[in-house]
Amino acid sequence: MISAKHLYRLFALLTLFGLLLTACGSNAPEPAPAETESAAAEAPAATQEPADTLEGTITISGAFALYPMMTRWAEEFQKLHPNVQFDISGGGAGKGMTDALSGAVDIGMVSRSIKPEEEAQGAYGVAVVKDAVFPTINANNPVVDDIMSKGITQDTFIKIFITGEITTWGQVVGKPEITDEIHVYTRSDACGAAEMWAKFTGDKKQEDLLGVAVNADPGLLAAVIKDPLGIGYNNLGYAYDISADTPVAGALVVPIDLNSDGQAQDDEKYETMSEAMEAVASGKYPSPPARPLNVVTKGKPTGLTQTFILWILTDGQQFVGEAGYVQLPAEQLAESLAKVK
Repeated sequence: MISAKHLYRLFALLTLFGLLLTACGSNAPEPAPAETESAAAEAPAATQEPADTLEGTITISGAFALYPMMTRWAEEFQKLHPNVQFDISGGGAGKGMTDALSGAVDIGMVSRSIKPEEEAQGAYGVAVVKDAVFPTINANNPVVDDIMSKGITQDTFIKIFITGEITTWGQVVGKPEITDEIHVYTRSDACGAAEMWAKFTGDKKQEDLLGVAVNADPGLLAAVIKDPLGIGYNNLGYAYDISADTPVAGALVVPIDLNSDGQAQDDEKYETMSEAMEAVASGKYPSPPARPLNVVTKGKPTGLTQTFILWILTDGQQFVGEAGYVQLPAEQLAESLAKVK
């Protein structure tokens, strides 16, 4: 049996233990108040870059004239939208138009005007940049000095490429004693360059051009470079070496004697690519063979294709000059933009 004295001691110990627990509890930190919904709504959210939702593949084929520019545009667009892929091939303006109309590609590159019969089939052309075709000869031509100082008139080009009346280099420069035969080269693939050169030489068509037919812009220039008696025609970006700002080694760009005065004036000579580009931009170089280059879709472009073409006509224009092309006049660029929107 527990005595009263023991009970008193036990009660005192329990009371002291309770006081100690209370003291320890009072030193513990109070829990933070729960965040209210209004406070959570007012808290600024962490900033995040918007997700790039563009993805897919854009297929493109056609004009060699536009091919280097298009590959540059594709590279720059992919830097902004890495989930977008491109499949780009050449083949000439004719192939670009055929592929676009058949649905084989999303975009056809066409380096000539769009024909009414093509528009009737759904071809929707949009000008994106300007280019020009230039006559080229071998740098070792037997009368090269006379040609570069006098130039060649439009009428003489007609007699070389269309009628075949002029067949020797001596006839070109008025020296009949020189009987070296002219070797004419043209394009075998349906292309805008040939179409424009034919228009310049008497408002004709590609099939009217005389000469040995060679495939593609690079092939035609290579044929002329290999042949001291050769003459041909090439788009701006192929006639000139953009890194050197001069005609491609082994070839020369022939001055066109536009006023037929028997002299190649300073504004008719384009010894550098920069001079040629300035002449095309200012309109000093004749049109044809200068002309806009077009992208063609089957019907008005939509979706990813539309987005890419709109970018070409806006931010993409900053790459035109450094790629060796000429920007469209502001008014024509605005027309192209309105056509795509």
